[in-house]
Amino acid sequence: MLLSADNVSFGFNGGSLLESVCFTLSENERIGLIGGNGEGKTTLIRLILSELEPESGVLFRKNGIRIGYLAQNGGYDSENTVYAEMREIFAEDERAIQTLRETEEKIAATDERSAEYRALSAKYEFLNKQIAARDSYHFEVRIRSVLNGMGFEHGYEQKISTMSGGEKTRLKLCRLLLEEPELLILDEPTNHLDMKTLFWLEEYLASFRGAILTVSHDRYFLDRTVSQIYEIENKKLCVFKGNYTKYKLLKAEKTARLLKEYEKQQEERARMQDYVDRNLVRASTTKMAQSRRKQLEKMELVEKPTLPPTPPRFTFSYSEKPYEQVLEVRDLQLTAGEKVLLKQASFGLRRGEKCAVVGDNGTGKSTLLKTLVQGKNPAIKLGRFVKIAYYDQENANLDPNNSVLQELWERHVLWDQTRVRNVLAQAKLEAEDMDKKVRMLSGGERAKLALAVFACENGNVLFLDEPTNHLDLPARESLESALQSFDGTVLFVSHDRYFIRALAGKILELENGAATEFLGNYDEYTAYKTTLKERSSIPAPALSTKSAQKETSYRSKEERAADAQRRARVKKIEEEIAALETEEAEINASLSDPTVTSNFSLLTEKCNRLETIKNTLDTLYAEYETYL
Repeated sequence: MLLSADNVSFGFNGGSLLESVCFTLSENERIGLIGGNGEGKTTLIRLILSELEPESGVLFRKNGIRIGYLAQNGGYDSENTVYAEMREIFAEDERAIQTLRETEEKIAATDERSAEYRALSAKYEFLNKQIAARDSYHFEVRIRSVLNGMGFEHGYEQKISTMSGGEKTRLKLCRLLLEEPELLILDEPTNHLDMKTLFWLEEYLASFRGAILTVSHDRYFLDRTVSQIYEIENKKLCVFKGNYTKYKLLKAEKTARLLKEYEKQQEERARMQDYVDRNLVRASTTKMAQSRRKQLEKMELVEKPTLPPTPPRFTFSYSEKPYEQVLEVRDLQLTAGEKVLLKQASFGLRRGEKCAVVGDNGTGKSTLLKTLVQGKNPAIKLGRFVKIAYYDQENANLDPNNSVLQELWERHVLWDQTRVRNVLAQAKLEAEDMDKKVRMLSGGERAKLALAVFACENGNVLFLDEPTNHLDLPARESLESALQSFDGTVLFVSHDRYFIRALAGKILELENGAATEFLGNYDEYTAYKTTLKERSSIPAPALSTKSAQKETSYRSKEERAADAQRRARVKKIEEEIAALETEEAEINASLSDPTVTSNFSLLTEKCNRLETIKNTLDTLYAEYETYL
């Protein structure tokens, strides 16, 4: 057991935020922590990290527990390069390897009958076991694996101080993965990650040896990485077995069951109270009425379940239907400064299609949407009666000095104030928000305002750039539902794979300067990409004898002889490497045998042989690479 909370309560300034929280977190568990904004997720994390202490109850932590925490916008400053910073994590491993080498040299120079020899042999055995347990020899492979997977394959020598905030957060996550804490706490870890990196991270976390507690609005990520959901709602914490999709079902079933129990008891109480009211004053039934009244007083009341708050509602409509072909792009060239994003890209959209634009960070997804909205490029042709509405992820179209009410009303001056307030209220912007300046709104409130403005544009072709950013889970699901019901055309960019999966019937992939259309949903698209990846990893089949003869018939006799000699040498090298690696493994295994470590001559002989094997392997590997 790593953590245990027993009736933990906490609040600020006399107000209660968490009440009677109970849970147990064990080794290797995968927990998703969810809840609305301000419900106490960050407070619970701070309690776990010992940054806060409970007002009541007990929060037990395993002695010496190693916790790694990735804050939502967490990073760090360093003048180190990326690779040097990651290498520092393994300083102990490097010291152990260096000490082992020094111990080998001392053993070779010490009398095997001396006490010093026995002490050195014991030290050598201990170091060997320590290095094997930590897999110290492969620390550089681990560093490269994590850095490459997280998108730093070309940034080993970049100074951390020159990175953006998002890059520093990703690098912090790299460090945590390499440090392998017993408990890894991740706050919105999918921010700043593209699709390829997301899939890599999900696979890596599946084999992570510690426990993981994740706060995330990425439902697809939660589905793939967690086996329990901790939900904080109304100051309480409830535990649900399963991933996010399973949680939705269990939560709905639980709410329905509790509501039914509550209603059943209320009906029973009403019947009993009615009997008491009718019979208390009648002499013949007074005792029975008094008995029922006592039963009512002793009855343990079933608490009425708190229904989840109503999520925001969005409605998308239009007044005029466009022609069948709403967008046609032919040979579009797209650049950002000197960088070419798209080369002769061609694709189209038909009325009613819902298409997701996907691709790695920096491939030009947002730039493409902005270019299409502007419509000035001759390679872009819009259909007749097309009316575009555009949602910008930065909400740059909002005036920060306007009030919330002004921001919508100034765009629809013929509307009365009641209509404007109703539209904003549907987006869950309450009466007290109406006079707030836009610049004072939180990220979630600003996103809801921008979506309300966007919905009122009545576009028949909707372009959306990361519309789920800053939205909580109920708001995301509400937006999904509204766009699913919309019978117009939708082209959107999103990193929310659950959102893509729920909405897209077509995928536009931007990769290596090309735009490729995939006619199918997101699951079909990912299955197709997985198949392509598997095929690319299968070596090409050898040429048949006839094909090989045809392939080599044009070459001279000397060239064919040289090629045959090369192939023979490659085969010989492969055999020698295999034999030496087998011998090396056998010698390493024998070094843990006390009969070997106590025999100085034999130990020296084996250590010398290991050194010879290492040097020979280095030479063979170098030669082998020249033939590749």
